Amino acid sequence: MKNLKKFNSFLDEAKGDKKYKLLIISDDSGKSFVFQTARRLQEEAEKLGWKNYVYKLTGGYITNEDGSLRLHNKDDDKGFEVSGKDTIAVIRGSVTRKDSWLDIISLLEKHSVCVVNSRETISICADKYRTSLRLADCGIKQPVTHLINDPDNSEQSFKNLNTEYPIILKTLRGSKGVGVLFVESAKALDSIVQLIHKQDEDADLLLQEYIKTDWDARVLVLGGKVLASMKRPVIEGDFRSNVSQGSVPEALELTELEVEECLKAAKAVNGVWTGVDFIPSKNREKEAPWMLEINSSPGTEGMEEASGKNISKEILEFFSDQKNWVKVPSMCGYHEIVSIKPFGDIIAKFDTGNSGSSVIHAEKMKVKGKKVTWTLSGKTITSDILSQKTIKVGGLRDYDETRLVIKLDVDFLGTNYETEFTLDDRGDKTPILFDRDFMTKVHVMVNPQRKYVVTTPYQKEVE
Repeated sequence: MKNLKKFNSFLDEAKGDKKYKLLIISDDSGKSFVFQTARRLQEEAEKLGWKNYVYKLTGGYITNEDGSLRLHNKDDDKGFEVSGKDTIAVIRGSVTRKDSWLDIISLLEKHSVCVVNSRETISICADKYRTSLRLADCGIKQPVTHLINDPDNSEQSFKNLNTEYPIILKTLRGSKGVGVLFVESAKALDSIVQLIHKQDEDADLLLQEYIKTDWDARVLVLGGKVLASMKRPVIEGDFRSNVSQGSVPEALELTELEVEECLKAAKAVNGVWTGVDFIPSKNREKEAPWMLEINSSPGTEGMEEASGKNISKEILEFFSDQKNWVKVPSMCGYHEIVSIKPFGDIIAKFDTGNSGSSVIHAEKMKVKGKKVTWTLSGKTITSDILSQKTIKVGGLRDYDETRLVIKLDVDFLGTNYETEFTLDDRGDKTPILFDRDFMTKVHVMVNPQRKYVVTTPYQKEVE
């Protein structure tokens, strides 16, 4: 019976039915409206047989003992263990209230946990002006936007808009329509700005061109594709259209141009799962919409009803394929130090252009049966030959070469990685050339302008 269970488990994984863990990080009350998305994700996780946990930021704490990273809610000594192998962490918007809460995302990223979205993406989306700069860099149409740099001279910021009243005043941070004000005159602008700064002298404000519309759109983008979209009618007696403020959403079919612009906007903030808000143009087929903002923690409330889709289920199904996991790599230099027994510390080049295989320098190679004896740095070892690989040697040489493939244990930053290498006489080049697969495995991205970012060379530099 035990063997049968193991066999069935193997079949489930082969079919892509591996059971993962879902971690939701939030500080919203379980009874609040904004908590609905977390509840729906939990319901669908339960149906998939995934372990799940909502980590409440207030009162929560983290332990890291014997390599086990656990998040604990108040009065929960056991907590919830997470790892880069099996955990998807969904980050809700409340995390932006404190830098110490954002630091939790950095900790999860350091442990290779798949976070949705990254700290960088969340920080960009939380800052409306920073978002507007990113959108502008990508040539995305949006309302004219200017910061209020001096609260005592808000009229100058208005002049920079080159428009007429009414205009929109926004706090730099805010969501669900909170912190968005409709301003109809210079006198009102000055009064509102002064009042806000009297309450909070550090408040960051921006002005935005007002574009009259009867409705705007919310589009969910997941993994570079539009998952769902809805029309949000402007609330009667208001200028906002947020579902959380009372707007009743309707189904919406996007034009090809609107789809293209939404995908560009999500990509501009490097988002995996985002909510893109826009105001439609008069000619939706030919004129791009006005992009309003990108939400890094979009809710499913309203969208499931309007689209008729089980959004929460589709999100988890997307992340049930590890190919869709996006992790945040650490930066390393194009040269770093690794350690391989019995050779000790070795200089390695991290080459993003190498998609073939990792290579290690080998001298005096002698093959006997299925083993090869070879020498590096004056030390000789014998390795099992795993296979032979045909390598395309580019550049001026431009020919194919057959190399032996072996396996070695590589220590990088205190972690051991079993790694396949091809053997080659690299002459005066760095003894090791790592490929993109190795960089993905060790979770790094290369800064081409620097070397030894995370390690220190203790031997003579190889040019």
